[in-house]
Amino acid sequence: MDLNIFIKPMAYLDPGTGSFVIQLVLAGLLGIGVVARIYWKKIVGIFRRNKSGDILDTLDDIDEHGDDQGESIE
Repeated sequence: MDLNIFIKPMAYLDPGTGSFVIQLVLAGLLGIGVVARIYWKKIVGIFRRNKSGDILDTLDDIDEHGDDQGESIE
């Protein structure tokens, strides 16, 4: 008795599937890179010790004013 009749694969992957998977992986890696770049100061700020005050105050100042010193530009 031949069992190959019952174990026949019924799926097909066309040549574009590999390219699509590679694009998904690259897009995911680039997305992670963009997020890391946007939040880099906050990520580094978590691991550094803040000598002058509370780390959350410094991060809030960075969010509000966008500079490293936390000083407002008026």
